[in-house]
Amino acid sequence: MAEKKAIFAGGCFWCMVQPFDQYPGIISVVSGYTGGHVPNPTYQEVCRGNTGHTEAVEITYDPDVISYEDLLKIYWQQTDPTDAMGQFVDRGDSYRPVIFYADEEQKQAAFDSKAALEASGRFDDPIVTQIEPAQTFYPAEDYHQDFYKKNPEHYQRYRRGSGRQSFIDENW
Repeated sequence: MAEKKAIFAGGCFWCMVQPFDQYPGIISVVSGYTGGHVPNPTYQEVCRGNTGHTEAVEITYDPDVISYEDLLKIYWQQTDPTDAMGQFVDRGDSYRPVIFYADEEQKQAAFDSKAALEASGRFDDPIVTQIEPAQTFYPAEDYHQDFYKKNPEHYQRYRRGSGRQSFIDENW
């Protein structure tokens, strides 16, 4: 098996793990930070907004079982692709929606999927999710990993309270 990686930012990383974690072919989903200029940032540093990082998930997957195109479909359905300045109640650059591509194949697939979503007419507003080259990914602190498993009640309250779940239910 030749493992591959995909990195997606879609607001709070707590809410981006479980949707991917449930599919066959997913080896791991790690919460972390990417796209910034400070090595090994902490959660507190990223929250202050001066590291340039975005909260993201790094997905290790088996491409013989699940394709990158399938991961893109899952990704879109977890986000509001019309909101460039955050996701739901989480605002600012550290919560912006971004597809980080690792190679030309991922780049083309990301742009193709964005174009297909734009052409679908599903949203009245423009699709503003960014597509950028992958940078160093720094895993977040242990207490952020698999948050939906470690703190299921808190996770569900946050997912509903943030407006994410109702947006997904209404739009996807």
